Amino acid sequence: MSSAVAAPPAPTRSGPWSGKQLIVLLVIGVGALMVSLTQSLLVPVLGEVGTDLHASGDGAAWILTSTLLVGAVAVPAFGRLGDLYGTRRMVIVALAALVLGSLICAFAHDLSTMIVGRSVVGISVATVPLSISLVGVTLPREHSGSGIALISAMLGVGGALGLPLAGVIAQYADYHVLFWICVAGGILAIPGIVWLVPSPERSAHGRMDIIGTVLLGGAMLALLLPLAQGSSWGWTGPLTLGLLVLAVVLLVVFVLVERRLRSPLVDVRTTARPAILLTNLASLCVGFALFATLIGTATYVEAPVATGYGFGKSILVGGLCMLPGGLSMLLLSPVSARLKPRTALIVGSLIVAAGFATRIVLTDSLWQVVLGATIAGAGTGIAYAAMPGLIMQAAPRSELAAANGLNSLFRSVGSSLASAIGGAILAAQTIDLAGFALPSLGAYRLLFVICAAAAVGAALIALVIPRPAAIAVTE
Repeated sequence: MSSAVAAPPAPTRSGPWSGKQLIVLLVIGVGALMVSLTQSLLVPVLGEVGTDLHASGDGAAWILTSTLLVGAVAVPAFGRLGDLYGTRRMVIVALAALVLGSLICAFAHDLSTMIVGRSVVGISVATVPLSISLVGVTLPREHSGSGIALISAMLGVGGALGLPLAGVIAQYADYHVLFWICVAGGILAIPGIVWLVPSPERSAHGRMDIIGTVLLGGAMLALLLPLAQGSSWGWTGPLTLGLLVLAVVLLVVFVLVERRLRSPLVDVRTTARPAILLTNLASLCVGFALFATLIGTATYVEAPVATGYGFGKSILVGGLCMLPGGLSMLLLSPVSARLKPRTALIVGSLIVAAGFATRIVLTDSLWQVVLGATIAGAGTGIAYAAMPGLIMQAAPRSELAAANGLNSLFRSVGSSLASAIGGAILAAQTIDLAGFALPSLGAYRLLFVICAAAAVGAALIALVIPRPAAIAVTE
């Protein structure tokens, strides 16, 4: 079976960007940034939201979990829909879900309505991988590498910028303002994409794989739900273990079914290519490290001084400590476009490891914490921006959106693992402070060791990713 592989966005000497090209990148980037923001905006104010909605801790957690679960189903489904019916069209649909879901949340005054709104927002998570594919086929080759790098880095930039923005809102305004910001961003992005971004020709033919979508969606739900709720249910409880076993069974059935279909949701033969499979595994590792940066910085800074490591700072200061890391992701992501994607992934992953090594050793001053988080952020920006380039080198043009969606899904799984493992570590190793159990310095250091190891693992995986010349274009 022959399959034309998309031309990779290789580093080239390029002329200046035209005004139209910059505008195209800007409007797509705004949409991707707004969606990325939604994944971290509520983290600092979740307690306030739960109190306002009269929700228990477990109930309030569903405000975040609902978005995660719906996004896990939407990303692969919208990726395939983008290949079949147009990437630009599906970006618009996903951003419309952002506006609608955020609007529901902006008017929500009870937990059920808030969860419904956040579930609709989960559909919009597909925007970023779709935008990566859209930029890759819309911009000329000499600029597509830089454009892809910028859009891909938005996954990390939005997460890092969302925390300080939420901190400002928490200190000076009502948390509902956060949802209005997302509504405004989506409303700005959608007309720009409709009017200014050309619609590339569809490169895939066939029908939507409903059976595969249900199987993969069910598997992701069965995997991510216990990761999100395991601390409440118990990691060895029957419900947690039963869902994890179900996830494995559904994934096996999914692979067997997809191999028999002419128009599968995911071409498992293509996905099993070493270049794509290894890139996805590296994505999982980097996604793990990035999320641990988020949970291991703001809460660390906000911990009381009496813990021996915290600085007793406000939510606003805790969020601002993430800002330099977010800016470094944005500024350094174009470095990936100047390097070969495989090299950029190795370099970025090692920089992430260096950032966590700094966090392990330097704990005395606030600037040291910011330095470590910034180094990790810079590496994450380079590594994240490299992955779509590797996918585009190995995936057929007709499967680009689906392949980028699957890669994004691996990052989400990595972040969910970080949340589960990091939360378990911080809850298991605690110190008693005036009757309250708070994470110990040893717990944070263990988390940072695991993150550094995950980043080194990503670099080692990248070392064995086949070079473009070694990737077969026919099977």
